[in-house]
Amino acid sequence: MWPTLVKIGNFEITTFGLMMFLAFAVAGWVTTLQFRRYGLPEEDSSNVLLASAVGGILGAKIYYAILFGDISLLFSRAGLVWYGGLIGGALAVIILIRMRKLPLARVADAVSPGLAIGYCLGRIGCFLVGDDYGRPTDAWFGIAFPKGAPPTTAGALRDFGVAVDPLLPNSAVLRVHPTQLYEAGAALLMFFILWSASKRPHIAGRVFGIFLVLMGIERFLVEIVRAKDDRFLGPFTVAQLISVVLIVIGLAVIARKKGATVEAG
Repeated sequence: MWPTLVKIGNFEITTFGLMMFLAFAVAGWVTTLQFRRYGLPEEDSSNVLLASAVGGILGAKIYYAILFGDISLLFSRAGLVWYGGLIGGALAVIILIRMRKLPLARVADAVSPGLAIGYCLGRIGCFLVGDDYGRPTDAWFGIAFPKGAPPTTAGALRDFGVAVDPLLPNSAVLRVHPTQLYEAGAALLMFFILWSASKRPHIAGRVFGIFLVLMGIERFLVEIVRAKDDRFLGPFTVAQLISVVLIVIGLAVIARKKGATVEAG
């Protein structure tokens, strides 16, 4: 792919960094529109974005360090793990909401479409740098990442615990499932579903519940073909366990019959 956009001496702008910037910018714009639609203070939308960015980055790094049991990873450039970011960002936003005395469920609904479109753009960034890819495939849509992070060599895939033809040398570059694009496409579909649901009258919190269910299903399924080394129970990964928890929580939120009714403007 195209991991580096601009490089001058030791200074460089990566395509992943650019897509992360676009993800926060677009998510912020969508969230501002949602705050306006829900009658929430528009100035607080930028505060929510800042809290989610800071909390999300810290959460992603902490999750990554805990996952691999190495605190030094907190200071590496790698390790922006989505579920860690979601948890950290959610905690930071909840603290902000309590401080600003905003309605939690209504704000959660308002930020849901922005989370989906931000995730979509972020995954495109992963694709451009060759990160978070899947297992080897001979299908026509398989993509090789010879300059990925790490490259999709037989040796790197073996390090992930992926079964690779033992006759292949470690240096052989293989085509893999472009799981980043699978997730980007799914997240874009999620965005349209959430955007549509948020325009209809609903019990506060229900749109966020839909987001949790869709996010959990998407991530559980894509983990089946991801090249991962954190499978803790047979073929199941830590992310799949978290996905099941999110689905259960989301279904519980959707099933609520009581609560304030939201009618978007």
